[in-house]
Amino acid sequence: MIAFLLWIILCVICWPLALLALVLYPLIWLILLPFRVIGITVDAVFELLRAIVLLPARVLRGKS
Repeated sequence: MIAFLLWIILCVICWPLALLALVLYPLIWLILLPFRVIGITVDAVFELLRAIVLLPARVLRGKS
């Protein structure tokens, strides 16, 4: 909602820039999509490594 309100303010102040932002936003989103996928993958790998490192402690702790 805040982004929409900021866009409306930009549209009132400088409508050509607002239209340019409206057209370029999907293109920038598509360009950044692979980096987002890489970030999710790296996060998953770190979570896996954390689970592997903490597994002995969880096994030794037993049921509580």
